[in-house]
Amino acid sequence: MLDLRPYVRPGRGVWWGQAGAEARPLVDALLDRAPEIGDVHAFCGLSLNRRLRDLPPQIRMCSYGAMGELRATHRSGRLDIVPAHYSALPSLFAERLLPVDVGLVQVAPPGPDGVCSLGIGVDYVADALPHSGILIGEINTRMPAADAPGIPLARFDATVETDRPLPQAPDRAPDPVDRAIARRVAELVSDGDTLQLGVGSLPGAVLQELTGHRDLGLHSGMIGDGVLPLLESGVLTGARKEIDPGRVVAGTAVGSRELYDRIPELPVSFRPASYTHAPGVLARFRRLVSVNSALQVDLQGQVGAESTGGRHIGGIGGQADFSGAAARSGGLSIIALRSTTAGGTSTIVHRLDGPVTTGRPDVDVVVTEHGVAWLRGAPSARRPARLAAVAAPGHRDALLRTDEEDAWACPCP
Repeated sequence: MLDLRPYVRPGRGVWWGQAGAEARPLVDALLDRAPEIGDVHAFCGLSLNRRLRDLPPQIRMCSYGAMGELRATHRSGRLDIVPAHYSALPSLFAERLLPVDVGLVQVAPPGPDGVCSLGIGVDYVADALPHSGILIGEINTRMPAADAPGIPLARFDATVETDRPLPQAPDRAPDPVDRAIARRVAELVSDGDTLQLGVGSLPGAVLQELTGHRDLGLHSGMIGDGVLPLLESGVLTGARKEIDPGRVVAGTAVGSRELYDRIPELPVSFRPASYTHAPGVLARFRRLVSVNSALQVDLQGQVGAESTGGRHIGGIGGQADFSGAAARSGGLSIIALRSTTAGGTSTIVHRLDGPVTTGRPDVDVVVTEHGVAWLRGAPSARRPARLAAVAAPGHRDALLRTDEEDAWACPCP
């Protein structure tokens, strides 16, 4: 494996792509040589690399959240969370507020023009590239040459060639609760809407429930396997999108081998965060419907998606970017979540355990398996009852009783 010592000096900042686009062999080479290289500050988003759970003492990481294997890194005290909207990452790299000296990038083999496609991993990668003095490339024959920005082969300071499968998403199949929530969400979607949603069992269930719709569009930070059936059936045509008609636009993909293998034949364009999450771009949609999940929602509609019970297990990501844009577009900002945790505690709460990820003005609808709480245009006084109504039945009385007690205690007129 490549010796990174000539390229990574003590005190330098190193970044790499996330999920399926992680340059895993290069990252592992960095971890192996860390005692000889010295102190390094590193940045990564969602990681599927188990080696990041136990970092060498010379490496300290930062990220926009604690996703995937970075949850364990955060528990060990070796991960700093930078609370930032995803749309802010490009400027944070430009201002060198995130590690950006050396980039470890996975790319597809060069085409006839000598340019290597970023494949499925564009998102913040393309925005960090202009600010990185040194680029090390993993040229993976399994990385699809997608409709994506590229890097001239001559731009790399060093490269390694690999032939390894891209990491697949560790996803579980939707259960009855996921499907019940998904059916309610699908009823809120109209033909011709442009959607934003993530990956996982609940977003996957939502996509399954959209099979009866027509001419839906998709503009999102991340896509998974759920797009395949809708593209095949002609549901996801993007025919009515105001921008990028006929194309699914995303920053990255994380899914199965089938998804990765089929990317080159699909109408999918991968674009940087400076495009996918940009307020000016999202404002061009007349009806954007965002579907995001949460750990908790309080009785005013504030959303917590980062931490609960003192544990950081998520991130702001693009939720606030898309929720705010959807709420202003004439579409809908939907927060979809299960009414209880695995331990049976309510996710509809009087007060959030952690920070507010998305403010109440940017939440139109909250959906659980028990119903739909319409908050768009709802006065503050009516919100607690609407949200308690979609909580698990065993928690509703306590939520309303606590809210009434606070109302009596308030000294304000």
